[in-house]
Amino acid sequence: MTAVYAASQGWPTVVPPLATAGGVLATLFIGAIAGLYPAVRAARLSPTEALAAP
Repeated sequence: MTAVYAASQGWPTVVPPLATAGGVLATLFIGAIAGLYPAVRAARLSPTEALAAP
């Protein structure tokens, strides 16, 4: 939406490289935690217990 508004006003859209890098790093960190936490919990269960769990 910001880019659309800036284009309608004739302004250039500028995204600092540090903001782009920070967004990518935050995404990787949050994704790793969201994937690793359930995987570690599941790894601690026996296979039959994991299949029976809701």
